[in-house]
Amino acid sequence: MNALGYVWRANAACLSKALNPHADFLYDGGNVDGHGVVLAEAHGSFAANATAKTVAAQAKRKYARQVKPYVNKPSPFGHVVHGYSVAFGSTPGTTGAFLSLAETRIPKPKKKASPPPAAQLPTGGGVSTPMALATHRSNFLLMGASQVVNWIDWINAPGEVPVDAGQVAFVRLPYAGRWYLGSAFSIWPALLPHWWHDGFWDDPVWRHHAIRDLTARGFLGESVGWFVMEETACTTFLNSLTGMIRTAGDGRPARLDLPSFDPVGFSIGEGSRGRRVDGSEYNYALFRDGLALLGDPFRSRKFETRRWSPKEGFEG
Repeated sequence: MNALGYVWRANAACLSKALNPHADFLYDGGNVDGHGVVLAEAHGSFAANATAKTVAAQAKRKYARQVKPYVNKPSPFGHVVHGYSVAFGSTPGTTGAFLSLAETRIPKPKKKASPPPAAQLPTGGGVSTPMALATHRSNFLLMGASQVVNWIDWINAPGEVPVDAGQVAFVRLPYAGRWYLGSAFSIWPALLPHWWHDGFWDDPVWRHHAIRDLTARGFLGESVGWFVMEETACTTFLNSLTGMIRTAGDGRPARLDLPSFDPVGFSIGEGSRGRRVDGSEYNYALFRDGLALLGDPFRSRKFETRRWSPKEGFEG
């Protein structure tokens, strides 16, 4: 979906009751920006009877059962204007795989059509706030930033203020020509002595020795990876979240003006794989919404600290 230009996503479970069949995700951005959302279902199989024909049939069945019933219907994140069903399959002991796509049919225009009605204009710049909150709730959950997740949940359903209402510490690091922010709590507490706390991040000597120690023990090797977020994407969203927190969600805007990025690591175009000065390739994937998975995040050994206050925004 990143390759097709979609940026924002939400779980499609909101479309039906728990036991009813439904697709996986709703997407916004790209060609439907400001017009609605699209629905996507993916299915994979690893079986001896996997063939191009069986995989194509599975894509059509999944579309008919889990996608088509919800196309041209409302959702909490916008009108569903299109749908996809992707199926792939592979046979044990062989290389390669079969891939098939079923999607909503787009009728061909008539040769002598009457003048078309006025085009539906986008409803405004940016992304709808509910979709942005759903997207970044998933992102910060992957990053291990539970405090941010708790505040997003509070905005969606105000009640008791989250128990941990203090500042959230982020590690700032460079990678492939960009700066990223990652949650220190996603790695350090489980690995370091019980006396650790985020104040140590203010000491560059401590950071250097801690990272060197963890790298030596294999915790930060290339096979681990670390979910982080591009710095402007992270700061823009969290500062917008601060504005909503200050008004207890009452002044929540309809849309948020958030940055998006060209994806990297999905074999999309010549620029999809960055290279270091020495010619070696970076090992990472950058999504359009700013989320990134770094395969070797600690190669530069250059780290800083930034802190976000739920009611004051980022320091500095």
